[in-house]
Amino acid sequence: MTHAALRHRRRPRAAAGMTLLEMLLVIALVAVSASLAVMAMGGGREGQQLRSAVRELNAQLRYTRTQAIVHGQMQQFQINPATGQWQAANGRQGQLPGRLRVRFTGAAQLQPSAGIGAIAFYPDGGASGGRIELIGQRAGWQLDVAWITGQVAGKAIAGERR
Repeated sequence: MTHAALRHRRRPRAAAGMTLLEMLLVIALVAVSASLAVMAMGGGREGQQLRSAVRELNAQLRYTRTQAIVHGQMQQFQINPATGQWQAANGRQGQLPGRLRVRFTGAAQLQPSAGIGAIAFYPDGGASGGRIELIGQRAGWQLDVAWITGQVAGKAIAGERR
């Protein structure tokens, strides 16, 4: 090979690709866009609180049903819609986020006191039935307890209108 051919071969090509800075900028823009899309679709912090509260209530309702079956005696799940406080079997208790509005529909004769909703779970797996609705500004969720089977099912509902 001639000397001129070697010089030509060693010479770097002019801007054939992207620089590291350009790639990092593109990655940052994609990350920001993705996080904005997730917040818009998921309702942001309120959406996270709603999903977390639904998971917790769902788990506690199922736990109370399981305890009724295992111990062979009726167990109650109680909720105070005004304060968002709930109590499950074996003294488990918790508090729903204050931003969520709670509505309860269930058997009036099971209410331990005015304003407190209760769902009874029986040793055969059945329940008194009931519905708990958690409602935020943009979204809501409804948990239904079937009265014959005691199964807990949930579905999304529309949130409050401003």
